[in-house]
Amino acid sequence: MRIVSLLPAATDFVAALGLLPSLAGRTHECDWPPGALDDVPVVTSSTIDHDALSSREISAAVGGEHRGSALYSLDATLLAAAEPDVVLTQDLCDVCAVSYRQVSETVRAMDGDIRVVSLEPRTLGGIFTCLATLGDVLGVPERAAAEARLLQERLDAVRARGAGRPRPRVAAIEWLDPLWPAGHWVPEQIEAAGGVPLLAAAGEHTRPITWDAVVAARPDVLLLMPCGFPPERTEAELHLLTGLPGWGDIPAVHVLDGPAYFNRPGPRVVDGAEILADLIHAPSPPTD
Repeated sequence: MRIVSLLPAATDFVAALGLLPSLAGRTHECDWPPGALDDVPVVTSSTIDHDALSSREISAAVGGEHRGSALYSLDATLLAAAEPDVVLTQDLCDVCAVSYRQVSETVRAMDGDIRVVSLEPRTLGGIFTCLATLGDVLGVPERAAAEARLLQERLDAVRARGAGRPRPRVAAIEWLDPLWPAGHWVPEQIEAAGGVPLLAAAGEHTRPITWDAVVAARPDVLLLMPCGFPPERTEAELHLLTGLPGWGDIPAVHVLDGPAYFNRPGPRVVDGAEILADLIHAPSPPTD
């Protein structure tokens, strides 16, 4: 079976299922496991230069003329050359990857019996369900079930670590300008790690908020995990927040690797919960 992944989280799943040798195509953003994808053809590209634009400029491009799916280009010729049996995509967020509609239209124009599988989890439970679904689709249900058990055991262990301990108030931000709180599975990661999630509920697709709303939530811990930004890029834009009223009153601020552990609905969200447990309990910040 030849697999093309049009979503970094899907590539993470393929790796977890031991199927990287079957990966015939990937996105330009797929970067895990490091070095393991160098020989896999890249079939997508971005229509904007994220490195050259500020957060505000990227946000304007997303909300303006590009309108989501046009942010990404899918090379139909390269996709056809990959000769996929299965194409993995998503229909959750048009600004996170090539849109489901674009993928479907491209595949329909190709020869062959190609199955398009859309992954769109909004919660941790949904992520585990995607793993089981892919196990069935890709012919490795037993491996998927085993991986899901291991992930669940690790998540249970994280929850056990925080049992009976003070639960700090935790705010997570997934974009700096404008400020955008992290929703979907991130509140569950915070809860599992022993914190009280603020600003968003589990499974919620959020909207931009003001800095005043962040301060009013009285976080003990502020997590900065901009979507698609490595920590060094986030630190380069930290000046957008550090001069704002109330910044100095937040007891703990952490810059995190959003793409690796928090933005993508793949198996590494459990790593993210483990990282959060270490951060919010060592040392324990003030609580109500």
